[in-house]
Amino acid sequence: MECRVLSIQSHVVRGYVGNKSASFPLQVLGFEVDSINSVQFSNHTGYSHWKGQVLTADELHVLYEGIKLNSVNHYDYVLTGYTRDTSFLEMVVDIIQELKRANPNLVYVCDPVLGDHGSMYVPQNLHPVYKNKVVPVADIITPNQFEAELLTGKNISTEKDAVEVMDLLHKMGPDTVVITSSDLPSHLGDRFLVSLGSQRVLMPDGTRTTQRIRIDVPKVDAVFVGTGDLFAAMLLAWTHHYPTDLKTACEKTFSVMHHVIQRTISYAHEMAGPGRRPSPAQLELRMVQSKADIEDPAIVMEATVL
Repeated sequence: MECRVLSIQSHVVRGYVGNKSASFPLQVLGFEVDSINSVQFSNHTGYSHWKGQVLTADELHVLYEGIKLNSVNHYDYVLTGYTRDTSFLEMVVDIIQELKRANPNLVYVCDPVLGDHGSMYVPQNLHPVYKNKVVPVADIITPNQFEAELLTGKNISTEKDAVEVMDLLHKMGPDTVVITSSDLPSHLGDRFLVSLGSQRVLMPDGTRTTQRIRIDVPKVDAVFVGTGDLFAAMLLAWTHHYPTDLKTACEKTFSVMHHVIQRTISYAHEMAGPGRRPSPAQLELRMVQSKADIEDPAIVMEATVL
């Protein structure tokens, strides 16, 4: 049975963010991907210059209407990432609700991009839209620590706090929550950061059980763009293959990330030369070169069940 994903994300001509970061890996893993480009830019905004266009909520609606008129609006998954506009985000929610009415088994994977390290990098008025409208219709969410705290109004300073925050997020809607990065201390030392996951699973007898995991991820001294988009896409893919085994899905997802990032950093340093910081262009993810790792990642990240 073929699996179809509607991915509503940014597009860049050069490089890998948004749909460019998500489509190829999903297609390699056998998913049909229908892309709506929320923006079309020359490149990501970490470069010195960028040019391009932004899709409005009305234009998004027009594209969706076209799909609907042809009766090809049946999806198994919806994937969304960075958005700067409240009306666009609200239109996304309307579309997802309609798609879920048509297919109650549809899974919505949402990266609730709000900010990081204590500061927001989207307009403040997106926060209530994510909290009150988006997260309640999401099935899988991938916030970082700051975003998880913002959505729940609770700070994380211990692993126990993190578990409570993930439980609060479950109560808001999503059955699967992965906090992609946190400031919690790692048992492996300060060269690692801690990620945590929680999944509510409905058992055959009708009861619910929750699996919680933590994973220690090596820190990398470089700024990458598009990694969050790749992460959400890979979590979609691997939870599809392991729907009730968050531990395995996360080990596969984090291992893919590790392989792609290592390949990218090696290449960037080689291109930049000794003692020079790589440029944004040199740090673009080595996506095509990582095809084999995306398809069948060697497991280099071990998750611990809490």
